[in-house]
Amino acid sequence: MKEELSILVQAQYPLIYLVTAEEERAESAIAKIAQQQTQHQRVFIWTVTRGFQEYGKAPQTTQHNTVSPEAAIEWVVRQPEAGIFIFKDLHPFISSPAVTRWLRDAIASFKGTEKLILLMSPSLEIPLELEKDIVVLDFPLPDLQDLDEVLRGQLNQTQVKRISLEAREKLLKATLGLTKDEAQKVYRKAYVKAGQLTEQEVEIVLSEKKQLIRRNGILEFIEEDETLAAVGGLEELKHWLTQRSDAFTEKAREYGLPQPKGMLILGVPGCGKSLIAKTTSRLWGLPLLRLDMGRVYDGSMVGRSEANLRNALKTAESISPAILFIDELDKAFAGGAGSGDSDGGTSSRIFGSFLTWMQEKTSPVFVMATANRVERLPGEFLRKGRFDEIFFVDLPTADERQAIFQIHLSKRRSDIGRFDVAQLAKVSDGFSGAEIEQAIIAAMYEAFAQDREFTQLDIIAAIKSTLPLSRTMMEQVTALRDWARQRARTASASVAEYQRLEF
Repeated sequence: MKEELSILVQAQYPLIYLVTAEEERAESAIAKIAQQQTQHQRVFIWTVTRGFQEYGKAPQTTQHNTVSPEAAIEWVVRQPEAGIFIFKDLHPFISSPAVTRWLRDAIASFKGTEKLILLMSPSLEIPLELEKDIVVLDFPLPDLQDLDEVLRGQLNQTQVKRISLEAREKLLKATLGLTKDEAQKVYRKAYVKAGQLTEQEVEIVLSEKKQLIRRNGILEFIEEDETLAAVGGLEELKHWLTQRSDAFTEKAREYGLPQPKGMLILGVPGCGKSLIAKTTSRLWGLPLLRLDMGRVYDGSMVGRSEANLRNALKTAESISPAILFIDELDKAFAGGAGSGDSDGGTSSRIFGSFLTWMQEKTSPVFVMATANRVERLPGEFLRKGRFDEIFFVDLPTADERQAIFQIHLSKRRSDIGRFDVAQLAKVSDGFSGAEIEQAIIAAMYEAFAQDREFTQLDIIAAIKSTLPLSRTMMEQVTALRDWARQRARTASASVAEYQRLEF
């Protein structure tokens, strides 16, 4: 980004929008770029509270008659010398007709003057009139080298004499995705809490990342204690995930393996799709972030929804490697390619932005998506190369239903020898994993109301009184199976082996 900004300055681009919340660090980078030009350029900084002030000079250089945005831009136009003029947080005013017009007039007057207006803000707001004239850059978060400087400064302040290389590496990687200020605060917090800075304090640092995600508002940090053992059946899918448990390590890169992109899990509702996503986080040792598409859409302002998605994806990339979980993708992007008439094109733009990001992302963010209604998914999602694999999770087989009964009964009672899981599996034919769990819970409520222990017969009675989804939505389940038979990989080992023999 710094190299790109330097090139734009040399090429005399008149208007640049720098998206960042790190004002001090960005100002320092811009000042260095200005000093590296053939003719050293002066740097001026504008705020709505103080007007213009020259960077690095005493407050007496403040131009007090430039507090209003219109007056500030007019002052820039009248300056005879070249310079970089930074406007902080102009986004609340930029859509004003007067400010927009002044910016366009300034751009026209800058030709051959080596003057540049740079808008700096954490929020991207661009009026339609300026779209053709503005260049947008994202100021990157600190890399390991920047964070190492912060850590060294903190170690000097706290007079910690030694820290192992392993502890240093873990602390630095744990703070990737934080700003320099956030990193300084979390290092201080770890020192105050533990009185030292070692690899044991990584958990304190990671807790700050969770706060970062909570502040984002669109992503949700999911903590899951369950392991893959909590998932009954789906051995083919489990095997695929286990093979890739070290896929994001340096060892995998040295071997020549590319980073996994993602996977789509299709299937009947209640068959463990979401649970697989959550337990994968534990298996791979990666943070799990759930993207809530309902929070992405914001009709309060044109462009706000797209900005929400960009910010969410940027946050996910900043704390990568991570798993980005999108539950019920079919609802989130249903008709995304052709639903522009009802919402002014917002859905189409969101859909296009997400597809582009999936195709071009280089950061280790693994997209794990689930869907129930494949006919609602835009065809672009199902194109080869978008996901590493598409798995189909069908209703559990008899053996898988036995495993599911054993898992749920074991969670509730230490001794399950009195239950005949083979019989329970037989009478629950056509039930999903979620429906099996609810049958057990219904049996427990029945027995609890009668002040006794629940039995095999209670569970059988609960099963027989339930009409499973596979019967109430038989046509939908049949259509999904027919589609998946030729287009997706089955998640159950027994079915997968049968299909291999069939071909």
